[in-house]
Amino acid sequence: MSWRASVLTLFPDMFPGPLGQSLAGKALAEAIWSLDVTDIRDFGTGKHRKVDDTPFGGGAGMVMRPDVVDAAVASVADGRPLVYLTPRGRRFTQADAQRFAAGEGCILVCGRYEGLDERVIEARAMQEISIGDYVLSGGELAALVLLDATVRLLPGVMGAAESAEDESFSAGLLEYPHYTRPAEWAGKSVPDVLLSGNHAAVAAWRHAASEQITLRRRPDLWAARSSHS
Repeated sequence: MSWRASVLTLFPDMFPGPLGQSLAGKALAEAIWSLDVTDIRDFGTGKHRKVDDTPFGGGAGMVMRPDVVDAAVASVADGRPLVYLTPRGRRFTQADAQRFAAGEGCILVCGRYEGLDERVIEARAMQEISIGDYVLSGGELAALVLLDATVRLLPGVMGAAESAEDESFSAGLLEYPHYTRPAEWAGKSVPDVLLSGNHAAVAAWRHAASEQITLRRRPDLWAARSSHS
């Protein structure tokens, strides 16, 4: 059985979007994973299929109704992790991508307006996940990011398994610099160690470079890694 992603959204035409291209698109065509998209508006109320209403207590914007969202979730719920993409969620990490990839798939709920009624989030025990400290117009782009990061880790998607092992965040470090031909370009040369053929020396250089870049650019990652060492 292929890895299955279900997306609940008010804008189904946004999918598969970029996921239909490159590695994810090829894997989708080869049935390594599958994608089904549910239009939340199909579960809307009344003649106009209403999905939102004004917030109790006042305030700007509209809130997505709990009964509508719950009905949409019920149509696909089968025990897979249920994720609500929201700026207030826990930050999405490479470890999350690995965790989702190791399972049977996931269900992603894309909010709009001011978000979902809190009661459906609690009733469905949704995992709240954010892709960064900024606000988007809706959860669709965040869902695409989460799926791309996860799908590429599925067996058979990437050409070389070791590619994922050396990437940024896989060992709590940012990735080392890469170089290719020509060996000299614009007055800059490739580090000698990479031309030496000494695999142990190359590995040591790459690890040291990863540490230096992480310490300089992401002291938060360095501190977290150091606290667990």
